[in-house]
Amino acid sequence: MDTSILDKAIIFAVKAHSGTERRGKTFPYIVHPMEAVEIVATLSSDQELLAAAALHDTVEDTHVTLEDIRREFGPRVAKLVEEESDVFMEGVSESDSWHSRKQAAIDRLSKASRDAKIVALGDKLSNARIIYRDFVQKGDELWKIFHVTDVKEHEWHYRGLATALKELEGTFAYSEFTELVDKIFGSPKHS
Repeated sequence: MDTSILDKAIIFAVKAHSGTERRGKTFPYIVHPMEAVEIVATLSSDQELLAAAALHDTVEDTHVTLEDIRREFGPRVAKLVEEESDVFMEGVSESDSWHSRKQAAIDRLSKASRDAKIVALGDKLSNARIIYRDFVQKGDELWKIFHVTDVKEHEWHYRGLATALKELEGTFAYSEFTELVDKIFGSPKHS
């Protein structure tokens, strides 16, 4: 198995995220992208998908640009990273732009390729796992670490992601994701 692109992506991501920790956590940020890689590996052995999972937060959260990703890893990996990155609005705070950014991400994912959805599921399931662990330990106090503290907004976001990623229904990762969403927010109320 040729893992050269994944190996290069992991080293690149480690350097890009060096010295940073996950917000509200006491562990290095790189733990999250590595967990995303592990999740994507349960869905595909495509090395470019695994590389995109390793790199998925570099453009959003570090000095790295999409052009850097394109130059180092090619157009397909860059496109997958782009589809997974929030688009920030100049002059608008993260809190004020949160809902519109998350709606744009849900809309983008709804129309995205299966490959992009696989990379996104790696990220979103990793996020749901840590939110669930924190929720069990801290209850509703956990929402205070986020830019948006309204639990209903987070529920709207995660249920929207589940709908956008529904193409992956039937996979273990998608089932785990939707089960965690229900554990965090309660079973959905049907009218």
